[in-house]
Amino acid sequence: MRRRGLTLHETVLIAVLGVVFGFVYWAFVQLWAPLQLAMGPLADLAANVLAGAWIVVGPLATYIVRKPGVGILAETLAALVEVVFLASPAGPLLLVVGLVQGLGAELPFALTRYRRFGWWVFVASGVSAALVTFAFNAVRFGWLGQDYAMLRLGVQVVSCVVLCGLAARLLGDALARTGALDAFAIGAARRG
Repeated sequence: MRRRGLTLHETVLIAVLGVVFGFVYWAFVQLWAPLQLAMGPLADLAANVLAGAWIVVGPLATYIVRKPGVGILAETLAALVEVVFLASPAGPLLLVVGLVQGLGAELPFALTRYRRFGWWVFVASGVSAALVTFAFNAVRFGWLGQDYAMLRLGVQVVSCVVLCGLAARLLGDALARTGALDAFAIGAARRG
């Protein structure tokens, strides 16, 4: 019978992923300004281009552990690391953003009751993360009244499908092939 709660082993893995991706996300924040300069008149879309890069750990952790809330927890922990240890310019509000991103990324997995992990679920995870995060930020920043709101949404959806959805699946598969994840649900699924 499958255990409902997280084991200590799973909790430690989620914490490690949250810390590692907190640093990864911080690195992407450092790429934001140079990308804005490179994009010239479309510089305001730089955050949307990078959006998927800030949501990778949610679907990755969900793919590995395959239990409810794991993606939300991993994203929120990554945000906590960014705020507390790396002094993110976004400040404490980033914790709410991490929660929203994790919720959006995990939703498609929850709809399959954490039983389906095909490519289409990861694509759906990217789309869902993009839509939920876009809605949250559209309210915060007043994007809906802008002339290029739909362009912003389209760029964010593509970014999240590629960087959040597909990259998370590829990374999870690569880690699983090493044997390092054999003790987790992803390892059991690969065995049998």
